[in-house]
Amino acid sequence: MKRLALVLIITLMASGLAFAESAGEIIDSSGIKGGLVVHLGCGDGKLTAELRVNDSYIVQGLDTDAKKIDKARKNIQSLGIYGNVSADTFDGVHLPYIDNIVNLVVAENLGEVSMDEVMRVLCPNGAALVKQAGQWMKTVKPRPKGIDDWTHFLHGANGNAVAEDSVVGSPFHAQWVSGPKFTKSHSVVTAVNVMVSADGRMFSIVDEGPTVITKPRITKYPAVTMDIFPTIVEILGLPESVLLKPYDGMIAADKKLFISMVDGSIVCLEGKQ
Repeated sequence: MKRLALVLIITLMASGLAFAESAGEIIDSSGIKGGLVVHLGCGDGKLTAELRVNDSYIVQGLDTDAKKIDKARKNIQSLGIYGNVSADTFDGVHLPYIDNIVNLVVAENLGEVSMDEVMRVLCPNGAALVKQAGQWMKTVKPRPKGIDDWTHFLHGANGNAVAEDSVVGSPFHAQWVSGPKFTKSHSVVTAVNVMVSADGRMFSIVDEGPTVITKPRITKYPAVTMDIFPTIVEILGLPESVLLKPYDGMIAADKKLFISMVDGSIVCLEGKQ
């Protein structure tokens, strides 16, 4: 029954996009503003490279033909963007990614890759653009209703630190690795003192000042935002002289971060993605 409901949701969210031909049009029509883009059947890699329309995207092309991948890599390397754009072989059936990690899948021909496999690797709210009968068909993976937000230091405005999440469970693998690699001594306020989330976006304030104890204490507070199903990561600038209220001075709402300052003022930060 659950599988049938999911299929119905996906079918209702699929739409034809006959106008999307260039890489820019494909990205625009997908509605995806950044993250990991996978190009199935990348061939010579020209479209693969073009799909990285700006620095918010990481693109990987996949093909079963090793000769095509070799050509694609040479094309990408000639543009000086290999790394942020890459190409690799795969078995033609299984996509080489963990669950819920890809933001956009682009394929003129899925070959033997099933839509179930595409949906497995797509993150919630991620999209697949697959060409069928000469037009691009867009399918969006819905976000599970059981995922809760943690908008305040103690979950919500009522201070009851209990989530209403029915999806969370024991981890099976690392979803991502994030900095800072080294943080301040435990003798002072921790480098990451709170993390909040809302509308699929996670926020934290990270002290990137020196990790040694200094007198006076040296701090550097950029705000970091990332998708809960990333790969979008942004650094939002804060004033250098900012004095934050520790722990309970942050609230997330509508993909914005509201920060309470010691002087009573409120700062609102909003990501571009």
